[in-house]
Amino acid sequence: MSRLAILCGGGGLPVALHAAAPEAYPVVFEGVAHSMPGVVATHRFEKIGALFAALKAEGVTQVVMAGGLGRPALDPTEFDAGMMAIAPRLLPALKGGDDAVLRLIIAIFEEQGFEVVGAHEIMPELCAEEGLIAGPTPSEEALSDASRAADILLALAPVDVGQGAVVAAGLCLGIETLQGTDALLGFVSQTPDKLRRAKGVFLKAPKRGQDLRVDMPAVGPDTVLSAAKAGVEGIVVAAGRVVIVERSQTLAALEDTGLFLLGRTI
Repeated sequence: MSRLAILCGGGGLPVALHAAAPEAYPVVFEGVAHSMPGVVATHRFEKIGALFAALKAEGVTQVVMAGGLGRPALDPTEFDAGMMAIAPRLLPALKGGDDAVLRLIIAIFEEQGFEVVGAHEIMPELCAEEGLIAGPTPSEEALSDASRAADILLALAPVDVGQGAVVAAGLCLGIETLQGTDALLGFVSQTPDKLRRAKGVFLKAPKRGQDLRVDMPAVGPDTVLSAAKAGVEGIVVAAGRVVIVERSQTLAALEDTGLFLLGRTI
């Protein structure tokens, strides 16, 4: 009988997955902040061989990676045999974009006999649906800004930059980079009025060609609060390709802030 392992990062997504699949084997990594309740297995990135052995001992055949893990600071003196075997491929990849790193990680787990699945495959209901999900109807200017933001992300896809952008009155106020969504929205919140001709929108979408089994874009209540502080009119997400974590809290935050959330084909 197959068993699922959840490799847990930060945020509410791993918690939601474990609630939906309580028989799953939860794994957290030393140094990674997480919100997982109860007893979890703790492993080190440097000891990936030990992780593979533990997963196999637990009868794990499927792996889902959920939540923010970041890029670990690896100590080569602590590598076990498993990490030593993959280090010649992994260390150079860590100097590149996220997509290259994640594709390699998927390949490494598959080489060990594990099937890598996406959070959206376990809980399809997490995905943002098409149409207005909450809040007021977006203005025509907001929809136009969302289209402009999508064009920007599409143009940046070949250089593997990020999954979000803020556009106001056709002008780009910020692009998500390695620092993440909160950093982007915090930067946008500092935009002086003289440079801002409209509230604008925050668009969240996967990069072109991105493997949605890992690092699937997500929005949640914290995203809504950060977007409100950034002064945008609302949030637009790629329908079916972005997950909404802590949906009830997210909807409550949208009601409190007056922002809209729209799912759109992108």
